[in-house]
Amino acid sequence: MIQLILFSHSSKSQESPKKINREAVVAGSFYPSSQAKLTSMLKDLFALASPKETQNTFAIISPHAGYIYSGVIAASAFNQIDSNKKYKTIFVIGSSHRYSFEGASIYDKGNFTTPLGEVEVDTETAKNIIQSDTVFQFNADYHIPDHCIEVQLPFLQYYLKNDFKIVPILIGTNNLATCKKIADGLKEYLSSDNLFVISTDFSHYPSYADALTIDKNTADAIIKNDVEVFSKNCKIYNLSNTTNLQTPICGYSAVISFLNITEPLKDIEIKQIRYSNSGDVSQDSSAVVGYWAMAFSSDSICKKGESNSEFSLTQKDKKDLLHIARETLENYIKTGKRPTIDTSNFSPTIKQNCGAFVTLKINENLRGCIGRFNPEEPLYKIIQEMTISSAIQDYRFKPVNKSELNDITIEISVLSPLKKINSPEDFILGKHGIYMTKGNSSGTFLPQVADETGWTKEQFLGHCAQDKAGIGWDGWKEAALFIYTAIIFREEDL
Repeated sequence: MIQLILFSHSSKSQESPKKINREAVVAGSFYPSSQAKLTSMLKDLFALASPKETQNTFAIISPHAGYIYSGVIAASAFNQIDSNKKYKTIFVIGSSHRYSFEGASIYDKGNFTTPLGEVEVDTETAKNIIQSDTVFQFNADYHIPDHCIEVQLPFLQYYLKNDFKIVPILIGTNNLATCKKIADGLKEYLSSDNLFVISTDFSHYPSYADALTIDKNTADAIIKNDVEVFSKNCKIYNLSNTTNLQTPICGYSAVISFLNITEPLKDIEIKQIRYSNSGDVSQDSSAVVGYWAMAFSSDSICKKGESNSEFSLTQKDKKDLLHIARETLENYIKTGKRPTIDTSNFSPTIKQNCGAFVTLKINENLRGCIGRFNPEEPLYKIIQEMTISSAIQDYRFKPVNKSELNDITIEISVLSPLKKINSPEDFILGKHGIYMTKGNSSGTFLPQVADETGWTKEQFLGHCAQDKAGIGWDGWKEAALFIYTAIIFREEDL
């Protein structure tokens, strides 16, 4: 927590400052300054992140610490939004770390830059908000040194498929009446066309054990969608004698302003997605910072939600996907190059983003198996990528060589969306695959593993926890559990 510096300033600038981009200030410290290294790191973070658990998500809570500490949690939050959606405006709201001032400052005199390029500011919307009430202003000094908005932007740049504009908002006060005014000025923008990203870490510097309790209670207060409940929770901890605790949540003003918008609405669901704290990475349990990924969803706000129709593949779809896998395997092992895929005769179904695993076998013995739950590309591209990965990147086996090609058979498992379960009783052995996460560890078994091994449910979960997630035989009992089904087809079946 950076100490607040009191700064006196008139609520509205009399003269418009020279237009200037807000340059990245924590590139190279909070995240890599190299475009290539940042892209690679984001790819890894999303691979470790929790999958999509919510539909019709219109807002998320995401941490803003260094990516090595909170990046997986942030990626878990961004996974809850629709990567293919074309958002009109994304409101990124944080609480000022450097300055204390009345109201909120909105940067409207230039764009934000990161190693991934410029992020365009929706200057028209920003100016309209500034002019709507004296609670809003512009002052570049507040934005230039603060990291809480900047840290969110590379996730948006990497994850979203369409161009987007932001309205960056820094709040400089914890005054409840002022936060209510800020909410009043923003509530008209709560719609299916827009997204809100609330940037905040949770507890600062208590012990690991204390952080677990404080952060869970604070997150539980948020999901009540009640300003008074959240405020009371934070007040209790601010007045407590908890050792080293500086704050239960550093973005208090950002969160409470947003709760003032959502509290009157009836069908809001706020979900806790994933938690960790800095001690999980640093191994220092004496003083930690907490991080939550949370998601706000609503059917009435997001009227254009995803279809609930059941996903299916035709025989032609299956043949096309197996052909891609076979041609890719043969060509890559022989030449080291990927074949070009002709998509002209593909159905729209296999052009959708969808998770899948590719399994290679020789005489029914596993030769490689790798997949992806949260793809950022169409299914046919995922099949090509996972075929190559299964052939050369499965750490359990040596890379496939040319002499094996004629003996290898290919099996594809196209996955349904993951569904979180509260009890292993909801897991049906042989029907469901299992995906489990605990901290930064995760692992999965496909549904067909049950038939291939003959394991009991407890053995299935135990082996997944121990052999795949690396969290010990009984680790599944404390892990977050997800189930999914799979459309499974093999070369010999078609």
